[in-house]
Amino acid sequence: MYTTSVNPFYAARTSRVATTRPAAEPLYVKLPRAPANASPVPHLTSLYHFSEPGDYGRRDYPGNCGGNLIRDLLRYFRPTTVLDPMTGSGTCRDVCRELAVHCWSSDLHEGVDACSPGAFPREAFDFCWLHPPYWRQKLYTDDPRDLSRTPTLDAFLNRYRQLIGNCAEALAPGGRVAVLMGDYCDREAGFVPLVYHTKRLAFDAGLRQCCTDIIRFSHGASSSRKVYRSAFIPGLHDVCMVFEKPHARSQHERPA
Repeated sequence: MYTTSVNPFYAARTSRVATTRPAAEPLYVKLPRAPANASPVPHLTSLYHFSEPGDYGRRDYPGNCGGNLIRDLLRYFRPTTVLDPMTGSGTCRDVCRELAVHCWSSDLHEGVDACSPGAFPREAFDFCWLHPPYWRQKLYTDDPRDLSRTPTLDAFLNRYRQLIGNCAEALAPGGRVAVLMGDYCDREAGFVPLVYHTKRLAFDAGLRQCCTDIIRFSHGASSSRKVYRSAFIPGLHDVCMVFEKPHARSQHERPA
């Protein structure tokens, strides 16, 4: 039976909590106006705000990110086949069902280790949605293969490298993988720039970034309802990065 718990290594913030504050009045910020263009999803910009999660997956599932961003990415890139290697509560699968897009979806709960070599068929998908654990910020299962259970940052990055490589191999040429990741501060390792590491590992896997970073505002995070004793700069967002698998070079394009 899988369990979920808050990780004791998470930012030493467990010791910072003093009390829970009442819900504050919402603060509205005027965002820059997006330039008019031919995008099929005009509101999909580098700043992504959607306070309502949509009727996808389960909101009580730890780490659920809501399905609106996935839906908008699929509407923009228009894939016909989607790989969802970390199903969680089924958010991506629900979005694909709504849009009538074929989705291959699985995870450790169903016996599939996304970090195992050869976990997915090769060059079978147009798009991959990947929302991995932010290292040990939150523990998801008791399975030692779980990325959130890796004991050191190096161990996490080695497993993460294999995961990104597996997704890259599963993409058809020209296919894209969208990775939602956030930085986090660890009690032992300090600040961990997981967004940076994601890009580095994606480039090492032969992928290239194909559009701007999408800064997704974090709505509904439990930390926003608490008061902390110590001073720190709160993170109120995570980052969606979209990478593309290049087409193979033709013979005449290859360097001599």
